[in-house]
Amino acid sequence: MNSTERGAHAADAIRRILVAVDASPESARAADYVCHLTLPGALIRIVSVAENPRVLLPLGSMTDAELQLARDELARDAEQAVARARKMFADVGIEVESGVIDISRQGGYTANALIDAAAEWKADLLVLGARQHHGMLRWVEGTVSEFVTTRALCSILIVPAGYEADIGPSPQRILFALDGSTASLDALRAGLRLALPESRLRAIYVIDRAVRLTDFVPIHVLEEAFVEEGHVALARAADAFAEVANRAETALVKTEPVSDDVPHAIVREAGRWHADLLVVGTHGRRGVARWLLGSVAARTARLGCTPVLLARPARDA
Repeated sequence: MNSTERGAHAADAIRRILVAVDASPESARAADYVCHLTLPGALIRIVSVAENPRVLLPLGSMTDAELQLARDELARDAEQAVARARKMFADVGIEVESGVIDISRQGGYTANALIDAAAEWKADLLVLGARQHHGMLRWVEGTVSEFVTTRALCSILIVPAGYEADIGPSPQRILFALDGSTASLDALRAGLRLALPESRLRAIYVIDRAVRLTDFVPIHVLEEAFVEEGHVALARAADAFAEVANRAETALVKTEPVSDDVPHAIVREAGRWHADLLVVGTHGRRGVARWLLGSVAARTARLGCTPVLLARPARDA
C-alpha cells in the first residue's frame, strides 16, 4: 500500500475526531499527540465540559451566590482549556471546531456528557488524557474513565500521564495486542491505517500462564490451547502486515506463572519495545473482547505509559 492509498484509508477509517480537554497537563499531552497524528482530511472538534458543581463539591451549606461563583469558575476553566488546545492546533496549521459542554446548570455527569457529545457529533474517535494516580482529574480517572471506555460507541484513544516521550510525527512504533477474536484483528487493520510509511509494527498474543483458584482446567492444558490460538492469531496478523510495506514482526508473550495477568504483560511489552501506540480491539457496547473484558482495557491504559487505541468495529460491521 503506497502513502497515497494509506492516507485515503485513514480518512475513511477516522474522519471525525473529538478531543476532550480540561485544565490538566494530561489533556494537553493528549491534544499534542493528536496534533502529530497523520490523518489526512480528518475533522477535529475540541470540547471541554463545564462540570456540575453539585457533583464536585459538598453543597449542603452553599448559598445560591456561592453556587453561581462555582459555576462561573468551572465554565471559565472549560473555556480556557478549549482556547489552549485550539492554539496548539493552530500552531501546527490545523483548523478545528470547538465548544464547551455546559452541565453546570442542568446537572449530569461529565462521562455521560462526553459519551453523548461523541454520539451526537458522530465521532469516529474520542481522545482523552488520563491521570494514573489519585488527584482531582475527575473525569479521566478511575471509574469515570472506565465508564467512558466501555460505554462510548466510537473508538477511544487514551493518552496516559506517564507517556513522557517526545511527541513527533506519530505513531512510529505500533504494538497490536491480539486475543484471537475477529474484533482484535479488525483493530489491527484500523491501527494499520494510522501507520506512517516509516512506522514499525509488532503484533503480540499473550499466553496467560498465571494460576488462579478459579481455574478448573489444568494450567498446562490451558497453555497449550492458548499457544495454538496464538499461532493462528499471529498468522492472521502476518497476512495483514504483508499488505503494507512497513517493517513488521509477531511474537507470543507469556505472563508469569504467579502474580501476573494479561494487562501487566501487555504493558511490560509496550514499555520494553518502546511502543508509542498500543492497539486493542473491542466489541462496542458489550465491552472489550475476551481477555479484555470489563475493566481490563481501562486498567491497561492506567497501568501503562503508552497511548492506547481502543478500536471499535465499524458502524456497518
